[in-house]
Amino acid sequence: MATTTVYDWIIVSVYDRYDRNDDNTFVGKVLYGFVLDDQTYRFAPKDYVTTSRIEKCDLNRGIIETHSGSVYVLQGAGTKAKIDFRDFELLRMGYSPLQISKLNSVPNDIFH
Repeated sequence: MATTTVYDWIIVSVYDRYDRNDDNTFVGKVLYGFVLDDQTYRFAPKDYVTTSRIEKCDLNRGIIETHSGSVYVLQGAGTKAKIDFRDFELLRMGYSPLQISKLNSVPNDIFH
């Protein structure tokens, strides 16, 4: 089975709010990290990757399987983070959860 090995990885929990009066609802978890080795030939070393939804997660063995059927091997220690669904595209574009948090803390008028 071809795998992708990632380092500096983060398991990101994604939450959404249906309207202003609703509490945040858990959508799912994805893996964000940087590629060390890729047997699938989809990524170059040091590329970032944001996966599809995590289906199976075995942190003891350091293996994650995703909704699309990809298998990721976790190298080294990782962390966990939370983001809002509205910020998910930023994650897909390569922004880390920390960078997204910093972007959200900047007043909206600073860029105008």
